[in-house]
Amino acid sequence: MPRHEFQPGKLIAGLALALAGVVYAGDAGGLWDTPWFAIIPLLTVGLFLAGATSVLTRAVRRRRSPRKVTEPRQDIPA
Repeated sequence: MPRHEFQPGKLIAGLALALAGVVYAGDAGGLWDTPWFAIIPLLTVGLFLAGATSVLTRAVRRRRSPRKVTEPRQDIPA
């Protein structure tokens, strides 16, 4: 049983940040040459995808959640 609900937007944001770290770690290790401005489009696209995923997830969960039926209380005199 999970302790909290799954949030795929946060997962995608974390993956985008981890990818940026891997890109710069590869540059620092001498495996490839990364220009200094490469982080801007990488993080912009990653965070945009994370936001879009969060909006989509919220819309799906809102649509699937059971609607609360409010009934008049019987213990309050009219």
